[in-house]
Amino acid sequence: MPKRIEISHKTIIFTVFFLLFLWFIVQVAEIISWIFISFIIMSAFKPSVDRLVSLRLPRILAILIMYIAVILLFGFAASTIIPPLVSQTLHLAERLPDYINLILPAYNIDIQNFFQQISTLGQNLLRLSVGIFNNIISFFTILVITFYLLLERKNLDSYLALLLGEKSGKNVISVVNAIEARLGAWVRGQLTLLLSIGLLTYVGLILLQIPFALPLAILAGLLEIIPSIGPIISALPAILVSFTVSSLHPLFTVILYFIIQQVENQLIVPFVMKTVVGLPPLVTILSIMVGIRIGGIGGAILAVPIVVTVETIFTNFYRLQETIKKPAEARKPDSVSSPR
Repeated sequence: MPKRIEISHKTIIFTVFFLLFLWFIVQVAEIISWIFISFIIMSAFKPSVDRLVSLRLPRILAILIMYIAVILLFGFAASTIIPPLVSQTLHLAERLPDYINLILPAYNIDIQNFFQQISTLGQNLLRLSVGIFNNIISFFTILVITFYLLLERKNLDSYLALLLGEKSGKNVISVVNAIEARLGAWVRGQLTLLLSIGLLTYVGLILLQIPFALPLAILAGLLEIIPSIGPIISALPAILVSFTVSSLHPLFTVILYFIIQQVENQLIVPFVMKTVVGLPPLVTILSIMVGIRIGGIGGAILAVPIVVTVETIFTNFYRLQETIKKPAEARKPDSVSSPR
């Protein structure tokens, strides 16, 4: 006789509410991403804001100073870097098929078809980038959320204590502090690495008289987010372009990128990341691959911060459980031996 399976009303209600919760999360996914991006920016800004507040500046004034500094920095970049970057990148995209035909004449490769596909992909990426920067509402919303997170961060302890109770509030705030410390250090470290590697690459390519030094240097800086593989990928187009200068320049370019990689590994990374507990390279690469698969460019950018956040939560939860367990075991009465 077949076994009868019964489903209780509680199970049905739970399933319905769980599905509604998932539907709600999907509907507000963009808002959640805004909040998470704002939290990352807040984590990066918080130490500087706290330092200005320690100089007896009002917190709101300290935040406004940080905002003005960032806006001036981006304005300077937009006026000095972006025009030549766009010009050189478009010129490089036009000449790249000729470079490949020059270097690989013996291979029967449909270069034009290949680069038509790449060109379409590039146009899509460009439209996506323009759409992101033109979405004033999203950008303004993130800035506003970040502003209020920075402004109200000093009251978070009391809010959590009131909402969760004194003990639970302290546990949650310790996790939040750990996440802020790791995310903030990661963002500042990655920006420092990006600027350092980009600047070193740019100076080296200029000294070697390699064309399109600016986009190649920016590519090298951006790919620093991918450990091990990123520097190799960024070196390939520079080596390709160097063939057009002389037969020895590819060797000089390889030596340049090798020296920069050694300087990064031996000097820059230990100095910049000495206070950061980073993820293993394999975990970082897999996270970025999964992020690209799920969310495209945005997913790739947010992949590592999400993994850092999840890892920090689980690590602190495990430590908390161990802390609670030890006093409980210490309070257990010793086993009484049976009388003889």
